[in-house]
Amino acid sequence: MQAEELKDLVVKALEEVKAQDLSVIDVRDRTSVTDFMVLVSGTSNRHVKSLADSVVIEAKEQGVRASNVEGATASDWILVDLGDVVVHVMMPATREFYDLERFWRDAPDLGVAGSE
Repeated sequence: MQAEELKDLVVKALEEVKAQDLSVIDVRDRTSVTDFMVLVSGTSNRHVKSLADSVVIEAKEQGVRASNVEGATASDWILVDLGDVVVHVMMPATREFYDLERFWRDAPDLGVAGSE
């Protein structure tokens, strides 16, 4: 699966379970680690977990295995590494505190739909 298709699959999976404040950042020209960073907020620890689970399940159904899932026990920040797409699912306070978007301010923010 191509990076663009995987990004779209992730966005769809997150939207289906009512993700909040969804942001897709294109980092292809800035790092070799991944192509897209997806940042999203959940309304509760349970919602954060279900958002991450939805991404993992949808990816698996399409034959993409999550190479790593970190933070699933704490549930205020869960990272899902799909290789070409890295997903950060956070509680709003955690997202505000770490402000990951500031590291990528000069990268194109693709918004919710993933189009510039």
